[in-house]
Amino acid sequence: MATSYDYAPLFRSSVGFDRVFNLLENAQRARSISDWPPYDIVKIGDDSYRISIAVAGFAQDDLDITFQSNLLTVTGKKQETASEGYLHRGIAGRPFEHRFELADHVRVNGADLNNGLLSINLVREIPEALKPRKIDIQTQPALVQSTAPVQIEAPKAA
Repeated sequence: MATSYDYAPLFRSSVGFDRVFNLLENAQRARSISDWPPYDIVKIGDDSYRISIAVAGFAQDDLDITFQSNLLTVTGKKQETASEGYLHRGIAGRPFEHRFELADHVRVNGADLNNGLLSINLVREIPEALKPRKIDIQTQPALVQSTAPVQIEAPKAA
């Protein structure tokens, strides 16, 4: 049972949130497609993440990872080999595609295929211009109260 939401009322009363609504709509559509192969998303540190996808039976040449404008796409298409006379074929080798919307300033740091698990490392690098910075508070020196000028007395004539 798929539930879809209408975001039109929110578009009428908000400005600048188009990307958020698009992300929500894309997430709804992507969920209905497929969750195969299974994957995990793990937060490793404050600014680092790992996506692990179970790709048993896929070789490195069968997988493709593409990153373009905040969209990470992982596709797998197994090279067809000559039929080896399977009596039972239980290991799935069907093609797949997973799309992950990444936040601004998140980039792919590397990928590794080990024991049927594809691990993609991500890191968030906030530019210096966008990082919070400490602003020093300047104080003006206290105004010196002016006193009446001291009058110099002339030597007294006797």
